[in-house]
Amino acid sequence: MIRFDRVAKRYPPGVDALSEVSFEVAEREMVLVGGHSGAGKSTLLKLVAAIEKSTSGAVLVGGQNLGGLSRAALPFLRRRIGMVFQDQKLLFDRNAFQNVMLPLSIAGFPPREATKRVHAALDKVGLGKRENALPAMLSGGEQQRLAIARAVVGRPSLLLADEPTAHLDAETANDVARIFHDFHQVGVTLLIATYAHDLFPGARRLQLDHGRLQA
Repeated sequence: MIRFDRVAKRYPPGVDALSEVSFEVAEREMVLVGGHSGAGKSTLLKLVAAIEKSTSGAVLVGGQNLGGLSRAALPFLRRRIGMVFQDQKLLFDRNAFQNVMLPLSIAGFPPREATKRVHAALDKVGLGKRENALPAMLSGGEQQRLAIARAVVGRPSLLLADEPTAHLDAETANDVARIFHDFHQVGVTLLIATYAHDLFPGARRLQLDHGRLQA
């Protein structure tokens, strides 16, 4: 599903976020990416989602080399990928239903099918009764659940998450982690950047240290 071959990412003015990183993630696997703050975890996820491009090396997703991907092909790639950002990127002037509907509207889904998918995604994360609530009316845990619903509403085969349980109390963090486990059980591939490895038992771990993958 994912392959990194000697990948490096350098930001101006010469800051190396990743150096010579190589690994593979198999289809339907759950893999955690650990490391200190600034180790390169978020950069790694952005490379998989083609939000950033590698400086050198090859990033492949589903056998497709992202380095040679045209701008026109990016929307088709991203329809197969769901991503939960660390800062959630929710639209605070739209309610929960409208936030989850947004990626389907952009993708051009028929309204009836899109509505069914939004209801199903909100139900999956336990927000079926909060669809009319604005994000500001939701707790931190509910906002994270909403971000997850938006990421999975397109039924992606690959789900990326950047610190999805950060800043949540222990009970809410466990509930959020359980949602990810549920998606893994139905065959979704997961790549999760997290410090909370104990919330994802059985997952394979990759460890970054100053941009380098540890053996």
